[in-house]
Amino acid sequence: MNITFRQLRLFLALAETGSVSGAAKLMHVTQPTASMQLKDITESVGLPLYEVVSKKIYLTDMGKELATTARAIAQSWDSFEQNADAVKGLSRGKLKVAVVSTAKYFMPRLVGSFCQKYPEIDVSLEILNRDGVVQRLRDNMDDIYIMSKPPSDLDLSDEAFMPNPIVVIASTMDPLVKRVAVPLNELSKKRFILREKGSGTRMAGDQFFSKRKFRADVRLELGSNEALKESVAGGLGLGLVSKHALHGLMKEHGVSIIDVEGFPLPSAWHIVHPASKKLSPLALAFKQHLSKEISRRKGNLV
Repeated sequence: MNITFRQLRLFLALAETGSVSGAAKLMHVTQPTASMQLKDITESVGLPLYEVVSKKIYLTDMGKELATTARAIAQSWDSFEQNADAVKGLSRGKLKVAVVSTAKYFMPRLVGSFCQKYPEIDVSLEILNRDGVVQRLRDNMDDIYIMSKPPSDLDLSDEAFMPNPIVVIASTMDPLVKRVAVPLNELSKKRFILREKGSGTRMAGDQFFSKRKFRADVRLELGSNEALKESVAGGLGLGLVSKHALHGLMKEHGVSIIDVEGFPLPSAWHIVHPASKKLSPLALAFKQHLSKEISRRKGNLV
């Protein structure tokens, strides 16, 4: 086979964007040029690598294997470039970070302070639900992953770096707001609004309820903290959220934390990546930066 490194990057861009036009834009080439190069790649491999259905690109099994290979090669090359830059005393390169949606309340500030320290680097910050981040982790698409419930079926390097307390919230008009040490069984009379199944917050709540043999009467399952807070503020029920989703405030936007027996649930934010992955100098510097920033701010992000 005769496939150039730039062609591999183009095919990787196709896999990540799902379209020829998206790949062309990412690689700064025209769409006809991208189409011609992708055709050359397919002919060089000698097998179909993707198909177009309703104007959307779907990789074949061989195409997925090529994308995995291209990603590994690209990551190795990026790491080499960063090592070379480090020897020359430079700090530039690319850093890819994927975080679960609740981390959007604090990660942009931490990424921002990192970028101030290393102004020449490019940072890609993907914010997805937990399932999306786990899938990117399985596909080894990023350097670092931030989540509260790392998957147990993967061999991971896993470092807890910050508390992630899970609290119960109610409308500020709810009488429970003024109560102290509300027994959990008293909440059996209430309706609950919870995050979707599979989210870290939902998993923590379900595990706690199961351990206490408590059955939550779930009225709604929502895919975002903002929708959940709006529903709780509207008096539709109680909610479970990370305290980070409240920007660290006891009262926010029509909701208040209520003092429930057993809460806040102890949880933590984790920095994870595949155990076999050799982190680039930038990724290592980012891990160190997170730990130092959390220590310096001493919980002010919560």
